[in-house]
Amino acid sequence: APLCPAFALRVVKGVKNGPSPQWLQDRLRAIGLRPINALVDVTNFMTFDRNRPLHVFDLAKVKGNLVVRRGRPGETLLALDGKTYTLDETMCVIADENGVESLAGIMGGEASGCDEATTDVVIESALWDAITIAQTGRRLGINSDARFRFERGVDPAFTVPGLELATHLIQEICGGEASEPVLAGAIPDTTRTIRFPLSEVKRLAGLEASEQEIRGVLEALGFAVSGAAPVLDVVPPSWRGDIEGKADLVEEVVRILGLDRVPATELPRGDDARKAVLTPLQLRSRKARRALAGRGMVEAVTWSFVSQEAAKMFGGGAPQLALSNPIAADLSDMRPSLLPGLIKAAGTNAARGFADVALFEVGQIFAGDGPADQRQAASGIRRGTAKPTGAGRHWSGTAGAVDVFDAKADALAALAACGAPVANLQVTTDAPGWYHPGRSGTLRLGSNAMAHFGEVHPAVLEALDVAGPLVAFEIILDRIPEPKAKATRVKPALDLSAFQAVKRDFAFVVGREVAAADILKAAQGADKKLVTAVGIFDLYEGKGIDPDKKSVAVEVTLQPRERTLTDKDIEEVAGRIVAEVTRKTGATLRA
Repeated sequence: APLCPAFALRVVKGVKNGPSPQWLQDRLRAIGLRPINALVDVTNFMTFDRNRPLHVFDLAKVKGNLVVRRGRPGETLLALDGKTYTLDETMCVIADENGVESLAGIMGGEASGCDEATTDVVIESALWDAITIAQTGRRLGINSDARFRFERGVDPAFTVPGLELATHLIQEICGGEASEPVLAGAIPDTTRTIRFPLSEVKRLAGLEASEQEIRGVLEALGFAVSGAAPVLDVVPPSWRGDIEGKADLVEEVVRILGLDRVPATELPRGDDARKAVLTPLQLRSRKARRALAGRGMVEAVTWSFVSQEAAKMFGGGAPQLALSNPIAADLSDMRPSLLPGLIKAAGTNAARGFADVALFEVGQIFAGDGPADQRQAASGIRRGTAKPTGAGRHWSGTAGAVDVFDAKADALAALAACGAPVANLQVTTDAPGWYHPGRSGTLRLGSNAMAHFGEVHPAVLEALDVAGPLVAFEIILDRIPEPKAKATRVKPALDLSAFQAVKRDFAFVVGREVAAADILKAAQGADKKLVTAVGIFDLYEGKGIDPDKKSVAVEVTLQPRERTLTDKDIEEVAGRIVAEVTRKTGATLRA
């Protein structure tokens, strides 16, 4: 498409520029505009009152003919907003022998602008290519009233009449003698006929309306209507470039006749049971939000974009995830994790006096540009003293700093709420590199890593300019396995044993490299019917223990179902527990 399908102008000589009349100043102030002078106020009035942006050049400051052309690399323009813009060949400009005088359809230049000394003017009224205007405005960061209208489309048929009306207002206010208008190019013919079956109103909107009502609405809105029922021929007015088909005509009829004319219709109710509306992933997202909010965390919504540096720190930065047209230099890549945005938000809060914050977010993260690479994550951070029990100073004692176990508890709570088999999860130390290597972990089910947690690495905090202490977690909701299908949604009956539970403590000496989770798993597997809970309550390293060993003390709960356990029964189970832990971990029972 041409940069400028039509360009109309005329010269008005002998004008006397000054303050505009009171009625015009009042109209402009009513919509938040500041009156400047009569010539500028007329162009602003035309922009808002008639959707016809215009520009007025001071004829004395224009040298030679005005030319519409593309910009040239390195050209600059001091615009009316006082800023200097560097142009390139993708932009459309109005130029003369002095150089660029105006950014076409966006903003005029300071050099050819009108002031109190202006006596002769050139009024320009043109049609511009909407895509070029939008791209130029976005590239230069200019959001002018003219750009807003041209990139959305103005009435092409009003190009010359708009010039005439602006001339009339200028002569009425400032005087002067106008030349004949000059039109370069041609006004495009936007006439199009839409075949409009009247039955479409009923079919698409459910609204009953007579032919007379429909015809009256369309004609009142400026449409030309011909023909007769059952099909009308409708020609949209030139200023309605948004009307493309018969569905658009139905919308016009409905919005004027009113939605109260649309009858309420019940949804069909079949004999079959209603199916679930929400997907499992949507349910998990809701449950994760509730669980984390219930732990005193505040939900945040951060940008889906991060800087390339942050993306690389959190496992991203792939070329296919870089934005071709970022809205800001530090928002150049699709986020590989929710944590960069949350950590930056915590730093922003701290800089404004809110140091102890606990934030979470549930949203999309991106490992690649394919559909399978987009995942739903639930992540959170705690900073300072924002522990689940409370933050800041209190008369009963000052809260301690957040630690890795706070992040682990948050992750486990959210996983449990989402239906993950928390009791079967293993904790491993292979957390991603943005965590502190000695104070972090991964929650996994076999090879399926569902979450990671820990203290954020000091180097990452330094790069993001955020001070610690700060802990974080991230759950990949897509990786939570689906629960087994049940015959009924009814909860099973509560099964409580009538017999007293028995608790026994064991202290095992194992190598320092042995994971505590392995001890718990071995003790749990010694007797899956009797052993109902296993927990660690002590860890000892030091005097009396070899330097390469550690003592791990666990508490085992035995819950009988059929009869009260005797001392012999308990000793047998205890023996099996010790044997199983010894076999799987190489542990010895501490004397």
